[in-house]
Amino acid sequence: MTDFVAIAKIVRTRGLKGEVVATILTDFPERFDSLGTVVGVGADGKRRELKIEDFWFQKDRIILKFSGHDSVDDAELLSGVEICIAESEAISLDPGEYYDWQLTGCRVQTAAGLAIGRVRELMRTGGTEILVVEDGEREYLIPFAESICVEVDIENEKIVIDPPEGLLEF
Repeated sequence: MTDFVAIAKIVRTRGLKGEVVATILTDFPERFDSLGTVVGVGADGKRRELKIEDFWFQKDRIILKFSGHDSVDDAELLSGVEICIAESEAISLDPGEYYDWQLTGCRVQTAAGLAIGRVRELMRTGGTEILVVEDGEREYLIPFAESICVEVDIENEKIVIDPPEGLLEF
């Protein structure tokens, strides 16, 4: 089964011809130039193939027109749908760079082998990103910096940290 990566999320309809407004979820919006068909994934997990007929950018969002969706009623059916591509089609990043979805769910442990929890999300603060790690009882905020996250093994979903004194204490 193919894993998918969301590159946009439809937030509302636009106009009378079936167009929709979507929030861009990719750091590479130029990728829409080469896309023809995408997968729409609803909140219920239901997937549908969508053929992009036209698109254009408007401020920090994208307007999409899909084939066969030619009215407001058709467009309303797409509200909340995530526009996805196959994970294998994701743009390759430089070594040491990761997509948020690659980090989410990774086990976090110290270099000494102490299990800390799993990454729930990557929080962007304008500076160093922060891993939000949960163990079921507690939440840890761990800077995603090379000096702290000494090993990132995406294939095995594991991040090894060397936390400075006090980082894991409340």
